[in-house]
Amino acid sequence: MKLLTTHDNAEDNAAELPGTVVVANDADPMDLPLEGVKRIDLHFPKFTDGRAYSQAFLLRRRREFTGEIRATGDVLVDQLAQMERSGFDVAVLRADQPLDVAQRVLASYPGYGVGRYQGDAVQIKPHFAQAETESANP
Repeated sequence: MKLLTTHDNAEDNAAELPGTVVVANDADPMDLPLEGVKRIDLHFPKFTDGRAYSQAFLLRRRREFTGEIRATGDVLVDQLAQMERSGFDVAVLRADQPLDVAQRVLASYPGYGVGRYQGDAVQIKPHFAQAETESANP
């Protein structure tokens, strides 16, 4: 997962980029037209509001969206592992969240990045099931 500071994200204004859609956290991702969309920004108005997790998951699994999904808003370092498992590619950290701490936190969950024990939005099968499939089909 790529991590950005609020400053880095401000230079990358979503409203001005073609192929980028900003989705309200109460919008239904199943109704979103995806033709020509390369990036979707999902917003966390408060860290306790988890609707963007569901939106990201639905976009990855049911809509099979392969572009970038970016978390914006009240993004804290302790949310990063779950964001990655839900389908986010990029997280824009809240201004008071240190980038170095976020990198350490994310690095402490290497098993989640490859779906080691459980499947997730990106890797549906857990790691052990992937290994079984690969050995059965050389």
